[in-house]
Formats: sequence, C-alpha cells, structure tokens
Amino acid sequence: MQSASLRLLCLLLPTMLLTACATLSGGVTSAPWGSMPDGREVRLFTLRNAKGMEARITEYGGILVSLTAPDREGKMADVVLGFDRLEDYQTRNPFFGAITGRYANRIRGARFTLDGQSHELEANSGKNQIHGGRQGFDKQLWSGRPIASSRGPAVAMDHVSPAGAGGFPGALRVTVTYTLTDSGALEIDYQASTDAPTHVNLTNHTYFNLAGSGSVLDQELMVNADAILETDDQLIPIGSIRPIAGTPMDFRSSHALGSRIDQADPALRQGKGYDHCYVLPGVGLREVAQLYDPASGRLMTVRTTEPGVQVYTANNLKSMTGKGGQSYGPRSAVCLETQHYPDSPNQPSFPSTVLRPGDRYQSTTVFAFSTR
Repeated sequence: MQSASLRLLCLLLPTMLLTACATLSGGVTSAPWGSMPDGREVRLFTLRNAKGMEARITEYGGILVSLTAPDREGKMADVVLGFDRLEDYQTRNPFFGAITGRYANRIRGARFTLDGQSHELEANSGKNQIHGGRQGFDKQLWSGRPIASSRGPAVAMDHVSPAGAGGFPGALRVTVTYTLTDSGALEIDYQASTDAPTHVNLTNHTYFNLAGSGSVLDQELMVNADAILETDDQLIPIGSIRPIAGTPMDFRSSHALGSRIDQADPALRQGKGYDHCYVLPGVGLREVAQLYDPASGRLMTVRTTEPGVQVYTANNLKSMTGKGGQSYGPRSAVCLETQHYPDSPNQPSFPSTVLRPGDRYQSTTVFAFSTR
C-alpha cells in the first residue's frame, strides 16, 4: 500500500520533483552542495545500499567524499579521508577521493610523442606532470545522474575534456560510474572515447583508513605482485621492473604497513615510505589486494582490470583538519590507486595507454568490504 501511494505521489508531483522521487526509490538522493567560483551549482549524491552502507559522491572532481562500512560488531564508520565542506576540496585537497586524469600519476618531462607528433603538457610537479596538470579531472565540475542498476544504487559522472586540456590532444568524453552494491562493494567503472589519438589513464585517489581514524600503520596489506617498477628520485619509472622477494616492498603475504616502512631500502627512501607501482599479474577483473584492520575486523578486497596499483602511504600528507575535526597527517591513510603504469607514454615496453577514435577506454575497480 505504501509503495502504491509513493507511485501515485510521484505521478502527481511537478516535473521538477520527479527525479528526486525516482532517486529516493532507487537508494540515491542528491542535494545542492555549494558552487563553483563561476556560480555553477555543485551537487552531492548519497548512495545507500541494503546493508546500510553509504557512499557520498560530489560532482566536483567526482570525489568520493565518504564511505561507511561496518566493523565486526556491525558498527559503521567512515573509512575514507576527506572534508566536510566543498570549499576545502576546492582550496586544499591533496586529491582526497578524486577521479584523477587525464593521466593518473607521473609523466616525465611533461611531454610525449604520439604518432610522430610531440605534445607539451602542463608541468605541475617540477618539470613533470602528475594527475593531469593543475586543472586535472579532480578540479572539474562533473555532471552527475542516478542510473538504474540491479546490483545496488548507482550514480554516473560525466565530463567532456576539451582538446588541449593539460596539453593532451583530442576531446575526451568520460563517464565514471559508482555503484554501491547490496553485497557491500563500491564498484567504479570508467569509460572514455576520443576524437583524436591521445593517452588516457584514470584512477580514483581515495585515502583509506579502515579504522576510521588514527594511523594506518597497524593495518595489514596484501598485494598479489612480485615486482614493482623501478623509479628515480622523482618517483618516475626508469623502464625496468624490480623483483621484490625478500625486500620490505614484498606484500605477497599480509603484514602491517608499518612493520617494514622505515627499513633501509632504496625504494622506501625515494618515496619516504610506500609510493610505488606494483606490477600485477593476470588480465581481466581479478583480486589484486587486501587491506585489513585487526582492531575493527574490517577487510577490504580490491579487484581490478588494471595492470598496476600504486600503493601510497600518505607520506607527504600535510597535517590538517578533516571531517568531523579529525587530524590528518603523514601515514594516516593508504591509497590503492589501480591504474596503468606511470610514464607509459614515454615507455614503449609498458602496456599501452593510447586511445584512438572509434576505440573505447574501459576499466573497472571494485572495493569489496567484509569483516573477520
């Protein structure tokens, strides 16, 4: 009876309210959440699944603002770092929760040659480019829309990046879909197309802390990889792959992030901790990592179609105040950025990141939550 009444109410409401009715019935709601400097409205979408988990995503940067997950006693906690206000994301965000692109991670010298043509990119990390430049995808206003999904509430974020943005050729049409499945997973699906040959490498830059606060060093990580990309002192790959068996970089068996992070190792010294791309075996959507918090019992399993994952223990995160007045600082979270390899446009031996007209960029990463 209640469901029938809701349907009747939706039919009678003005057209401007129909979308709100439909999203409420699908586990998705949206509300205004501030504005861009030019006055364009920014909305915040809330996804709530059958388990009572919530994910909030804003159109600014396609940012995952919050994600709640239950502990072994069923108590919910927000397991991602972020801010309470849009203004903080606009003025001081170290990529918390953002879609990063057009090219996630670093490109040496902020340049590449494609089909014999040289392209100069916007340098924003010394002489290099990182995460698409100063006005990358993390700073763009995306267009959000709830979509139907049999797996749980979902919202799609759309953006058109014009030719020349950040120095990249081709106009790029991108859709990133977040689905909070009723089984307890956050699925992120990426699709893109271009009108001219270009390079594309997308990821999500969420900072995870499964305890909900404090240091992340007692949390245990497993990464199904036996090698990392060797890098120089700017953390840019030099083209070779380093086996990690018997080194502090080896996470094939689960152990605490802090148990080896300060050991003497060239890679750890370069990154001031973990900040390296792990070379993932296999193809297709497969399990590549697990993060576990012994105190709460929360377990996050990562599956991806990507060939690499950048493990970053927030070594350079400046001390700041985040959501709910929490104090954030170095090593208060870990990022598991599934992606193609850094600097692939300049490394012919790496998996290609070239996207051509008529082809479609497609990538999926799943963060599945459970307890033990």
